[in-house]
Amino acid sequence: MVLVPSPRVPTSRALALIVASALFMQNLDSSVVATALPAMARDLGEPLPNLSVAITAYVVSVTAFVPVSGWVADRFGARRVFLAAILVFTLASGLCAAADGLAWLVAARILQGIGGAMMVPVGRLLLLKSVTKAEMLAAMTWLTMPALLGPVSGPPIGGLLTDLYGWRSVFLINLPLGVIGFVLAASMIPRTPPEDAVAAPDLRGMVLIGAALALGMTGLESVGRHVLPPLLAWGALLGGIALGWLAWRHCRAVPKPALDFSLLRIPTFEAAAIAGSLFRTGAGASPFLVPLLLQTVFGWSASQSGLVTFATALGAFAMKPVVRPVLRRFGFRGTLAVTAIVATIGTGIGAVFTPGWPWWALFAALAFGGLARSLAFTAMNTLAFADVPGQRLSAATSLYGTAQQLTPALGVVLASGVLAAGAAMSGRDVPGASDFSLAFVACALLVLVSAPFFARLPRDAGAEVSGHRRT
Repeated sequence: MVLVPSPRVPTSRALALIVASALFMQNLDSSVVATALPAMARDLGEPLPNLSVAITAYVVSVTAFVPVSGWVADRFGARRVFLAAILVFTLASGLCAAADGLAWLVAARILQGIGGAMMVPVGRLLLLKSVTKAEMLAAMTWLTMPALLGPVSGPPIGGLLTDLYGWRSVFLINLPLGVIGFVLAASMIPRTPPEDAVAAPDLRGMVLIGAALALGMTGLESVGRHVLPPLLAWGALLGGIALGWLAWRHCRAVPKPALDFSLLRIPTFEAAAIAGSLFRTGAGASPFLVPLLLQTVFGWSASQSGLVTFATALGAFAMKPVVRPVLRRFGFRGTLAVTAIVATIGTGIGAVFTPGWPWWALFAALAFGGLARSLAFTAMNTLAFADVPGQRLSAATSLYGTAQQLTPALGVVLASGVLAAGAAMSGRDVPGASDFSLAFVACALLVLVSAPFFARLPRDAGAEVSGHRRT
């Protein structure tokens, strides 16, 4: 008889890094694909606008399946679902690389989105169930890194891989990453048995929410990228809003809903979910606006803009050691209220960028913005679960994960809409420098709106996690 050793219990930091490695793969994939779209269009013989459906299909798939992730994790065990999600995502990446037509590519991207939808919230759930309140802040600091690094490191990595090895390499890189992540997770994450008594799934709520998110995201992505005719795009968006209203009413009326909106009665969760969504929508548009400004207005190459925008990632890394002492000294309320104002400046500074700025000044300004966003994201992601009871963590990860998936698309739509409106009012076919300035200002104001919500928190909100005490 062969004895198989049980996975050894990792430290909170090791567990966070294992989960973060899988999340980084997912976040990196989301951003590298956009860089490879022109090469994919040439190779597959498709018009470039049609290839944007490869991004839309993935985003819609992820958003539609995130709400069911909490129930699936409770029913089958979080560790088992997390490992399966890594396998599905990795296998789907290989299928994307082997695609010989648009239909094959879109189908593989949908499958990849299902894996990503389970990987992100279930990985966070694994971490939250394995750490104490005192360890939560340190663990979430590591877990926040993928969300910051993926959008800014994806464009330069995607451009380099596409230029050297072709567009299929942006998917093939996920194969070794997925294998490494699976082996580490299987060998180090303790087994998590399914919950003893899992309520029957809210099938009606799941269908309503899935349909609402799928239609809404299709409309948002199409309006921003012109994937569908305007009538269909707006019809999908309005249909998603209508179904979302029905889903909200349904979830409030049943005892075990697909998305538990009663979690918003917890003040710390409410602030992280609602004010955090405003913050992410505004600040999250910056990784979309900055490369576009540098390439279309300043005339920079994709490689040049990618290297300069990587300053955001460096700023995020520089902030990591400072997060714990800052939160311990000022608490979640003081930190987030002030950081929202600082991030407003970091986002709005793009409005004054001109071709005359030296590269090092742009680098420093973007690094400053990365510092503020890193601190805010880590604080919000930790605050969201600081006061959530253990038995409601699965429901909290589903609801919070759904909000996190929506906000990047909302930020892109907001920025795209301002750019298009500015160009139309000026009689130009493409946005100019003044249009970008308006977009940066609009996004910065949205970040600023989140500050009063954070300021309403109690002074000692989440003190058990941050270590802050009222004096």
